[in-house]
Amino acid sequence: MRTPGRGSEGQKYALTPDEDDPDFWGFSHEAEGLFTPLQEEEGARRVHLVGCLPQGGLLNSLDHVGSRRALVGNAWIEILDAEGATMGSYFVNDVTVVDVRPSARGAGLVDVTVTLWCDQALPGAGEIWDLIRTGRLNRTGMWQVLDPVDRHAWLSVALWSREYQRRGKLDAPAGQVFTLDGRHCVDVDSFYCALGEAINGPGGYFGWNLDALVDCSRGGWGATSPFTLQWQHSAVARARLAELRATGEGEAPQFDLLLEIFQEQGIQVILQ
Repeated sequence: MRTPGRGSEGQKYALTPDEDDPDFWGFSHEAEGLFTPLQEEEGARRVHLVGCLPQGGLLNSLDHVGSRRALVGNAWIEILDAEGATMGSYFVNDVTVVDVRPSARGAGLVDVTVTLWCDQALPGAGEIWDLIRTGRLNRTGMWQVLDPVDRHAWLSVALWSREYQRRGKLDAPAGQVFTLDGRHCVDVDSFYCALGEAINGPGGYFGWNLDALVDCSRGGWGATSPFTLQWQHSAVARARLAELRATGEGEAPQFDLLLEIFQEQGIQVILQ
């Protein structure tokens, strides 16, 4: 998928309004602040669209800063690769222009400051998108050095970029054997990081909570049940995933719940 208009001259972001608006809002080289929540509300953002080429409704709102017409509306912020193709996107609400100035990025470009609301663009995710854009997300285990907050951001990017990274690749056939290294499963997020890569390679996704794991196990996410999961160093993961979770019959350790889901979905787990 290529975004309309120019998209291969250093622009990393594009703005496409929701389905009710057919216009295209333009490109920007940067979207500073997109991954930085404001203190007053977690989903609130103040985003500087640096080197922006505004079009459509965004362009029309530039002359109305401070008035009700500065509210542009809802949109998708698309994350672009080096060729201008969409790697993933975030839905943002109530995009409102609060400032506009000429940009040092080039003639005809402006730096537009907008406020918006988006709780999906997690802190730390911007750096991970850059790894994909530059082709540096090319080996497994890169998430292992991240702190817990950034590991969660890693999973979010794995989710939103999954279609781009797989590029139409079919699920592995039923009967496949996957190897999960449990040495670095120090918490539930690191488990999902390891599982996603075991099935889909570097930066891969195969769930990030129990419900998502069930969905992924039903096909369309890289593997076809039944398959086998060889869980190496499982004792390490068992010790670290001992947190109790509520069930319909009381409580059970997170590790046991994972094994139960695998069994229900026809996934044979070999604990090693």
